Amino acid sequence: MARKRKELPEIHNVEVTGVAAEGKALARVRLRETDESPIVVFIPYAAPGDIVDVKIDKKKHNYAEGHVTRLIKPSESRREPLCSSFGTCGGCRWQHLPYEEQLRHKHRQVTDALERIAKVELPEIKPALGSRQEWAYRNKMEYTFSDKRWRTWEDIRSGKEFQDNGTALGFHIPGAFDKVLHIEKCVLQDGKGDEIRNFIYDYAVENGFPFFNIKENRGLLRTLMIRIASTGQIMVCLTFGEDNPEKIRKIMSAIDDRFPEITSLLYVINLKLNDSISDQEVVPFKGPDYIEEEMEDLKFRINAKSFYQTNSLQAYELYKVAREFAGLSPDKITEGDKPLVYDLYTGTGTIANFVARQARQVVGIEYVEEAIEDAKLNSRINGIGNTLFYAGDMKDVLTDEFVAEHGRPDVMIVDPPRAGMHEDVVKVIANAAPEVIVYVSCNPATQARDLALLDNLYRVTDVQPVDMFPHTHHVENVVRLEKRK
Repeated sequence: MARKRKELPEIHNVEVTGVAAEGKALARVRLRETDESPIVVFIPYAAPGDIVDVKIDKKKHNYAEGHVTRLIKPSESRREPLCSSFGTCGGCRWQHLPYEEQLRHKHRQVTDALERIAKVELPEIKPALGSRQEWAYRNKMEYTFSDKRWRTWEDIRSGKEFQDNGTALGFHIPGAFDKVLHIEKCVLQDGKGDEIRNFIYDYAVENGFPFFNIKENRGLLRTLMIRIASTGQIMVCLTFGEDNPEKIRKIMSAIDDRFPEITSLLYVINLKLNDSISDQEVVPFKGPDYIEEEMEDLKFRINAKSFYQTNSLQAYELYKVAREFAGLSPDKITEGDKPLVYDLYTGTGTIANFVARQARQVVGIEYVEEAIEDAKLNSRINGIGNTLFYAGDMKDVLTDEFVAEHGRPDVMIVDPPRAGMHEDVVKVIANAAPEVIVYVSCNPATQARDLALLDNLYRVTDVQPVDMFPHTHHVENVVRLEKRK
């Protein structure tokens, strides 16, 4: 007979004391009176200073996870979330914290990672650079169609009768691939995105178009991407799970008629088991297959598969920090001083092209071949002739032979994925011995690990956190390293 699992307790009058990783708050409590010492409990959607009752959901050896069952006394710093889906959607877990406090926590997150993991000598870490827009800052949103709408426990327990037909166009519930929360308003993108999404949903319902069943992999309407550039250009890309030309033409024509301002109206027919369109044909219904972003006097073309920083205005601030740390500010560079720059993990070449006019040459390397083609295109349309781009695995491309062929870089800019840099790449960087390394990271923890690997050859001279994603725990961090003499 299976042993009955012990019921985990509910703890009363818990004071929330701080913010931890993944955007959760934390408290220190004794789970039982007999416990010798308190342990850390991670609590989503709580705020430092809250007094709450907490139900423990999971207990590990030295920590626990729980959720708030009652807010007894709210923190003085707590504020009312702007979004009605807060706490269910999972996308903006810090909406209940004032933005200035979010920035303080992000600064602390960077500081903790660099001090605790890197253990290197550090300069004063600058305050986190806040986003120029706190709301409606995202240029790209992706939504999922589902024939089964997610109901909250409050909805289910209420016993009320639902007037809708049970379909949804919205976001996946965190940790549940087949559950979709219907969204009517999202505060992270310009309101035009809500208008377009809600029209498509209403039109589909009125015309009886089948929404996708994720478990059974069937249904016409599958996913929706909306991109709204800082230039005002709009891209809408619908993905269909069935090849039905008549219905596809009908809904695409309806979108075009209702929103003539859409500059790039596209669709994809995806019959695979996953939602990725990276290997699928994108069909233009109206307009070109791209929109354009602008940064200073540069234009960047973005197609449905392109990566581009999702906060356009703050991406400019991020790149300006990287350019300044690299010593490439336009007002500080003379023609004879232009350096050779390597841009590792260059993506679509945004940083490479952004600094190219202050460089003798920029050599960019990126794993994704399609991204490299975008990088080359962006150089061409901006009349930039001093960039070279190479596709391949970083540790295979960036070899000692590659450096010997292209020259030892004066400046190296690295912007790796969340996992950080492979140790082989760190070794080649060390062998290439650039005078300055500018390390842009979306994960201060892996950045800190890599800084430790470089510490015997490089010292950290500047650290600037940059907030690209208000109301989330995510933060970018830019570090300048200088070769030791």
